[in-house]
Amino acid sequence: MTPPVTVLIADDQPLVRRGLALMLAPEPDFEVVAEAADGAEAVRLAHEHRPDVVIMDIRMPVLDGIAATERLTAELADCRVLALSTFDMDEHVVAALRAGACGFLPKDISPEDLVAALHVVRDGEAILAPRLLTRLISRHVTASAPAVAPPAPASADGLTPREREVWRLIATGLDNTEIADRLGLSASTVKNHITGLFAKLAVRDRAQAVIAAYESGLVAARREA
Repeated sequence: MTPPVTVLIADDQPLVRRGLALMLAPEPDFEVVAEAADGAEAVRLAHEHRPDVVIMDIRMPVLDGIAATERLTAELADCRVLALSTFDMDEHVVAALRAGACGFLPKDISPEDLVAALHVVRDGEAILAPRLLTRLISRHVTASAPAVAPPAPASADGLTPREREVWRLIATGLDNTEIADRLGLSASTVKNHITGLFAKLAVRDRAQAVIAAYESGLVAARREA
């Protein structure tokens, strides 16, 4: 049998931690191995238990979720972080994505959506609808220096014309199927382009690629009135 996906829950509100743990309790595919009340404890427990996924509240005492995410993604390469936020358009969510989170979950998430999100993470994908990702990032990201630096300066230098176009389409909110349709390519070819693109940009996932596109000026942020 496949071992369960191990999960660490970090939130300064005990009721939120318990609620998320209870949602996962009936699910044989997942095992909650630890709960943390602040970011520093989350980092310590993650090193101790080596969870597959950390559900990380963004706003916590001692060490906030953004700083804790940055440490975990740097120190535990196999650990994936899901940011937890009350508001899905919170600028702090962008900071968490920039720090290495692979997506975010709202605090009012349903049990079904929580389980589905963790299954996606288990398969190595990011948790964020592409169009929501671009709306969120275009609202809060500019080409100015970020509060938390990306893994490496992102630019179009060294990209092939096709990779640059795929990057632009990712940043406009298209998923892989839509990109394939737009460019007349197979889904597997698009996936190969994205793999090469991520390696050249030194980004972990789609979220960081979109952030890099806005910060590099490849696409322009559209500010709401």
